[in-house]
Amino acid sequence: MAVFAEQAITPPMPGDIVEGPVIALDRARLYIDLPPFGTGVIYGREYLNAREVIKRTNVGDRIAAKVLAVDTKDGYIELSLKEARQALIWAEAEEALKGKKQFEVLVKEANKGGLIIEWQGIAGFLPASQLKAEHYPRVMDGDKDKILDELRKLVGEKIAVSIISATPKEGKLIFSEKGIDDKEKREMVERYQVGDIVSGEVTGMVDFGAFVKLEEGLEGLVHISEIDWGLVDDPRHFFKVGDHVKVRIIDIKDGKISLSVKQLKDNPWQAAIDKYKKGDRVEGVVIKFNKHGALASIEEGIAGLVHVSEFGTEEKLRQNIELGKRYPFTISLFDPKEMRMALAFAGEKKA
Repeated sequence: MAVFAEQAITPPMPGDIVEGPVIALDRARLYIDLPPFGTGVIYGREYLNAREVIKRTNVGDRIAAKVLAVDTKDGYIELSLKEARQALIWAEAEEALKGKKQFEVLVKEANKGGLIIEWQGIAGFLPASQLKAEHYPRVMDGDKDKILDELRKLVGEKIAVSIISATPKEGKLIFSEKGIDDKEKREMVERYQVGDIVSGEVTGMVDFGAFVKLEEGLEGLVHISEIDWGLVDDPRHFFKVGDHVKVRIIDIKDGKISLSVKQLKDNPWQAAIDKYKKGDRVEGVVIKFNKHGALASIEEGIAGLVHVSEFGTEEKLRQNIELGKRYPFTISLFDPKEMRMALAFAGEKKA
C-alpha cells in the first residue's frame, strides 16, 4: 500500500493513501488539497460513512484518505475516509506484529476455540492454545462445554496480548497472550550467530514476510525480500503456517533475528554474469505490471524492467504486451551486482 506525501513525484493511484489539508466543507462534500495533483473530494456514500469524523473536522485540518478514483467527471480525485482508516489500522497491525508490540484489550466473547477480542475496532481471535498458563482452561476430561465455561469467565476482562498473524485481505487478526521476559529472550538469542543455518516452524504469515519459530519462545522474520531470488508478490504462495523450513540467520539486532531462505539457494545473478551482457537479444515472459512499466522474466530468478517510456503511455504498453506472454527484448542495462536489468522491447509495436 503506497502512502503519498505532498512532495511525491508520481501521481496517486486508486488504493493509495494520500494526506493533505481540508480546504472546504460544502453541501455534503469535503475537499482536500493534494498539490501538485489537484483537489480530492469526499462525497456521496463515502461522506455519509465518515460523517461522524467529518463533524469534528475543520478547514485547515490535515487528514489522510484512500484514493478511490482519479478520473472523475468533475476533475477531482475521489477519496474515502473510512477505507483510509481501515488501511492505516491494518498497516499499524502489521507493524505491531513485526515489532512484537503488546496491547491491553477487552475480551468480548468466548467460543470453544478461544476468545474474541477487539482491537482498533477490528475483531480478532485469541486461540485457547495461545493463552497464558493462568488463563488456560484446566479441564481434566477435555470436555468442550466445560472448556467454554472456563473461557467465558474471561469475558469482560482486560488482558495483554500481541498480534501473531495479520491478513488484511481476509480481515483476520490472530493474537497471543503468551510472552517471554527480556532476560530469558536475550539468553536465547545469544545462542545464535549470523551465518548459522537452522530449522524452524512457520508460525505466522503477513504481507511483508513469514515468522519462523526457532525454539519455544523465540521467532525470527523471513522478510519478503529474503524468500526467493525471483519476484515474490505474496509470501503465502511460498509458505503456510505449520511448514518446517531451513533458514540462514542474516542479522541479529536488538533481540530480533532476521532470516533468509533464498540465501540457501544459488544466486542466479551470479551465473548470469557469464550468460548476458548489454545489447544481447533475449526472450522474456511478462510477469507483472507496476507504475514504472512491466517486469519480464528472462529465466528463473532473473527479471528486467520494460519501462513505460518504451511505449509512451501505460495504455499503449498494455496494448503491446500482455501478462503471461513471451516477447523479444534487448538488454539495455545489465548490472548483476545490483541485480538490475532493463529491457527494450524488440518486437513489432502496435499503432
